[in-house]
Amino acid sequence: MRSHGRGSLRVGLDKCEWLGLAALQRRGLDTVATMRTAELARYRKHPEEIVAMRRAVHAGQQAVWEMWQALEPGITEAQLWSHLHAGNIARGGEWVETRLLSSGPRTNPWFAECSHRAIEAGDLVCFDTDLIGPYGYAVDMSRSWVTPGREPTPQQQSLHSLACDVLAHNCALLEPGVTFREFAERSYQLPDRYLPNRYADIAHGLGLSTEYPMIHYIQDWDTHGYDGVIADGVVMCLEVYVGEPGGPEGVKLENQIHVTDDGAEVLDTFPMALTPN
Repeated sequence: MRSHGRGSLRVGLDKCEWLGLAALQRRGLDTVATMRTAELARYRKHPEEIVAMRRAVHAGQQAVWEMWQALEPGITEAQLWSHLHAGNIARGGEWVETRLLSSGPRTNPWFAECSHRAIEAGDLVCFDTDLIGPYGYAVDMSRSWVTPGREPTPQQQSLHSLACDVLAHNCALLEPGVTFREFAERSYQLPDRYLPNRYADIAHGLGLSTEYPMIHYIQDWDTHGYDGVIADGVVMCLEVYVGEPGGPEGVKLENQIHVTDDGAEVLDTFPMALTPN
């Protein structure tokens, strides 16, 4: 800083543990928080970042295929989840942020981390990858499957069909120039019975991890919402959870999307089907 700071000892920090912060201050540096600045700088992706993200998504999807191939009655949630970890690491990935995989009655409400519950034939299995893949880029996709050994029930098919409709509708809205509030207002409105268990957001940015912005449901706008503009070159994740309070099961789906002036490209191509053979 003394050699290249042009007389200034002011340094911006995105993230720093307190020991590092104290050490910098002892050396006379003027430290300021710049997380918001860094988030905005990361918002639009350079073409080389998209290339790296495609590589990460490919690696992640191969690991998801290995999860599907391992899914059979009797395997535990934790055992099934371990296939995602192993596949990601084997292909140059780094780590996984969460353990969001649940089955059967544990799929409602959403956000249960994987347990040692033995999965049964016909159980819904829902997961969110939340992994950091090759080159440090995030892979954030969700799927819901029916465990082999029993055909999907009408209720499972109905929940899944609605979740797919939500993502398709919202994906069609993703284009440069749309404000966050406009997106929230025009997004698919879940039937009232599913609103109490709705996911925390409709969409969020993605890069090295979950990033700016976070677009909330219009019902939550007054307490959590903030405005901005969807830009060319951003990567957004669309999320939906469908499951009514007290219901036996729920469905979680998510797509990772590159938004350009030419349209919205879904980066994760793993089938959405309940039984993706």
